[in-house]
Amino acid sequence: MRTVIAGGHGQIALRLEQLLAERGDTVAGLIRDPQQSDDLRATGAEPVVCDLESASADEVTRHLEGADAAVFAAGAGPGSGAARKETVDRGAAVLFADAAERAGVRRFLVVSAMRADEEPPPEMDPVFAAYLRAKGAADDAVRARAGLDWTILRPGRLTDAPGTGRVRLEERTGRGDITRDDVAAVLRALLDEPRTAGLTLELVNGDTAVADAVAVCARGWGWLFYTSDAADEGVGGGLGGRGVI
Repeated sequence: MRTVIAGGHGQIALRLEQLLAERGDTVAGLIRDPQQSDDLRATGAEPVVCDLESASADEVTRHLEGADAAVFAAGAGPGSGAARKETVDRGAAVLFADAAERAGVRRFLVVSAMRADEEPPPEMDPVFAAYLRAKGAADDAVRARAGLDWTILRPGRLTDAPGTGRVRLEERTGRGDITRDDVAAVLRALLDEPRTAGLTLELVNGDTAVADAVAVCARGWGWLFYTSDAADEGVGGGLGGRGVI
């Protein structure tokens, strides 16, 4: 299996690259800075220099050709202003999704953010509000693509504590912490479970083993409030559902 990861030098991406490479997958990570190449090689990934803020759709499409899956894990990062939230957290995500469709890469994962579907309150820091709006707009753009088997993952507050292997993965978890190790483990499991396509999932640490949590989502058991109206419209977490409920 070949996976291309946007934001290949991010802390979650580096962990995911190592997990995939250790099991024998082929992994490529898109990076802006060539000096980051050795860090990717140390995980077993192939570094690909591609600045998603300036690259053309054709260029990104070429990097995705022949891949089985794509993961958008890029972000403008701490210290960046509102303008770069728009160009990276939204613009680069949309470009990467466009390129995946053009390259015929159906499986598409997005690392997003909790509350990205909500309008930020007026008292919120304006840069963080811009970040949430950008993530929400990117998620909407991905959901609108019929050519992608997308899953959107929204982690809680990220920590560098060792992974626990125990998580809570649901449409709504509420706020909580999640280790970056566990986010990477969940992404790996989601790549292996196509029945999670069409789901937007929140993630925090919990009591359920990663594989079991993903399996429950794939079977659609996590949404007991799945309504008959949603079922009639083909929306939600049942088998074949492609919407968010």
